[in-house]
Amino acid sequence: MVDDFQIEKKWKNFKEKAFYQQVERNDLFGYLEREKPPISCVLHLGARTDTTEFDNAIFEELNLDYSKKIWHYCTTQQIPLIYASSAATYGGGAWGFEDNHKIVPALKPLNPYGRSKNDFDKWVLDQDKTPPYWVGLKFFNVYGPNEYHKGRMASIVWHAYHQIQKTGKVKLFRSHKEDCADGEQRRDFIYVKDVVQTGLFLMRHNQTSGLYNIGTGKATSYNELVTSIFDALTLPTNIEYIDIPQDIRNTYQYFTEANIQKLRSVQYKIAFYPIQDGVKDYVSHFLINQKYY
Repeated sequence: MVDDFQIEKKWKNFKEKAFYQQVERNDLFGYLEREKPPISCVLHLGARTDTTEFDNAIFEELNLDYSKKIWHYCTTQQIPLIYASSAATYGGGAWGFEDNHKIVPALKPLNPYGRSKNDFDKWVLDQDKTPPYWVGLKFFNVYGPNEYHKGRMASIVWHAYHQIQKTGKVKLFRSHKEDCADGEQRRDFIYVKDVVQTGLFLMRHNQTSGLYNIGTGKATSYNELVTSIFDALTLPTNIEYIDIPQDIRNTYQYFTEANIQKLRSVQYKIAFYPIQDGVKDYVSHFLINQKYY
């Protein structure tokens, strides 16, 4: 686990070396053609991420067609590309959670968002012409600073914190499976500081192109996660269980856990934040103080 000083120092150094210019999405390629700014790597993290959106045309435009344009640009200009994939590509987990390229065509995501991400991964793996180095980051459940704008798609930590502040309790989905107790659905939750750290590492250590799981490798129950929030606030745990909404009940993931052997195999040796430490840092230093990076 990297301490805050190291993270902030590395992020500051990265920003100081980066070239900044805000450009509208539809004008990006025109801007690049006109201005020809120096680019050493493209980090493509933009996407429609709403798992409750069912308009496939939106995902086709934003998550597929636009990403293909960026891929072609990086290929033509021979610029390394890091892009955001998602653990939503794994669907219900029938094929496990290993970032093995061979299983990508067989994966069955549970919603249009996940399908769009998997469709792009499949397209990428079929390409003969590629950037000199490319990485698809299969993010698991990310939480941490600067997610206030995400609304319903913000992390459970963000939502639970605000529920506690307003009502003194947290509402969690009850289980609709006999072999899973209420609140014992388990996900691989990863702190955004670890996401930044792994992303910068893969950008700098451009050795092996491919898809990489970005998770901790350890699943945590929602009960344990929420208890960590109450602990960070020095409050007794108070949980109410509610039904999973009908519009997502059939596509709800009960378990995710990243296989991170590939990430470790390229010598990423830094330990990830344990859930209690990550939640405490987020709640104590950001949510309570309304602080953002």
